[in-house]
Amino acid sequence: MNGPHLNRRQTVASLLCSAIVPGAAAAKPARKYDETFRPQVHFSPAMNWTNDPNGLIWLDGEYHLFFQYNPFGDKWGHMSWGHAVSTDLMHWKQLPVAIPEDAGNMIFSGSAVLDRGNTSGFGTAGRAPLVAVYTGFAEKNGGLQSQQIAFSLDRGRTWTKYGGNPVLDLGMKDFRDPKVFWFEPAKKWVMAVSRAAERKVAFYQSPDLKAWTQTGEFGPAGTIDGVWECPDLFRLPVEGHAGEFKWVLKVDSSPTKAGSGCGGQAFVGEFDGNTFAADDPRSVSLDMGEDFYASASWNDAPGGRRLTIGWMANPRYAQDAPTSPWRGAMSLPREVSLRADPAGTTIIQRPVRELASLQIRRTRLAGVATGNDGKLLFNAAPKDAAHRIRARLRTADSAGFAVVVSARNMTVMSIDYDATAGRLSVARMGPTSMPTFASGNSAALAPRNGEIMLDMIVDRSSVEVFANDGERTISELMFPDEGAYTVSIEGKDEAAIIEEADVWTLKSVWS
Repeated sequence: MNGPHLNRRQTVASLLCSAIVPGAAAAKPARKYDETFRPQVHFSPAMNWTNDPNGLIWLDGEYHLFFQYNPFGDKWGHMSWGHAVSTDLMHWKQLPVAIPEDAGNMIFSGSAVLDRGNTSGFGTAGRAPLVAVYTGFAEKNGGLQSQQIAFSLDRGRTWTKYGGNPVLDLGMKDFRDPKVFWFEPAKKWVMAVSRAAERKVAFYQSPDLKAWTQTGEFGPAGTIDGVWECPDLFRLPVEGHAGEFKWVLKVDSSPTKAGSGCGGQAFVGEFDGNTFAADDPRSVSLDMGEDFYASASWNDAPGGRRLTIGWMANPRYAQDAPTSPWRGAMSLPREVSLRADPAGTTIIQRPVRELASLQIRRTRLAGVATGNDGKLLFNAAPKDAAHRIRARLRTADSAGFAVVVSARNMTVMSIDYDATAGRLSVARMGPTSMPTFASGNSAALAPRNGEIMLDMIVDRSSVEVFANDGERTISELMFPDEGAYTVSIEGKDEAAIIEEADVWTLKSVWS
């Protein structure tokens, strides 16, 4: 790999795992879903460009994942809704394009609802319509954005655009990404939609998904250095406090420079059906990495779970990613919850429990001191797809450790914990073809009883880290050299202790 490299640490301790990335110069063409850098446990389309997840809904045993999609190439353009379904959030079947662009509009981001009461009138006897609410982008009309709807009577396989579109039009260029849900206390539909350039989220109500009345707005607040996009709004119970609920308003602030993070931020507060009031005007970053953007949550997920997924890329450099014949992928689905801490309510994100269904060939480690020797603890076979490492590490006040991804003895990514400073940080290198890719970020992370817990999923071109049971997350793309790459836990100044760690190989979801 060309380009600048991070300094390789000299305190290498115990290799946790190594995996082979197929070389681009292989003698035979790569098999479908087995190309260089192809994610093996994350969704990516078979080919072409994808970005924001859209229209997430669970219906009749299927999780629907619609997504921004270019049916004609691997760069942004011709935006339409792609479509995939899954019964387990892991294995996805890509279906034909759901809502294609038309002569007047690209189909931008939005959401989908099941209109059980047929308030829209789109249903038939005994069949409730699935209604998509999305932003129409009038490229030939000055780039104006308006909210439009379409409906399906066959579980999202085919769609009819409403003849009365648009249903909400302010004649604005930056008015997009509606999140819609049924608000039972008012017996009405609620929409949270971004007035992007103003750094505001506007709230609307409707009795029928067609006629909308504004009821309130929120912002500017939190991070405002980029335009606001892709709002989401949902209610969650507070863990350990029976009967206590809070509302979460999530919105993305488009990242503008390396090291500024992915842009996803959230506010915790109250929503009365009309407007949102934050408990604290300061936002909480949803991910301290560079590649978790435009996240959205599933409507109607079974069991009352709040499940989210994000676009695992960054608008700064997404079109330059060295992947083919696809460009863009989704994060792992996450389950979101709230925890009450002395400093306030914390947003917790964990990988969904369904990930465990992919785990095979576990290696168990316990009582290992990093920095003592170079003993190889785990060596994965070349056919392995991805790995999950769950580790509990104990560190003295003056000690720390790093999780390092390397290729050909050069560091691709380093995730460090500094015990003295109480900070978790990430730094990575980037190819010369992606000049804004190299970056570094950090966030405060306090030990729990002198220990740090990491849950790390390493795929062929990404790392997702969930620290201290989901208190902090890091999502990062990586494009290591064509040869082998390794993942190691390394001592820092003094030895840290691996109290226990489990390393699993993860089965490919494309097998």
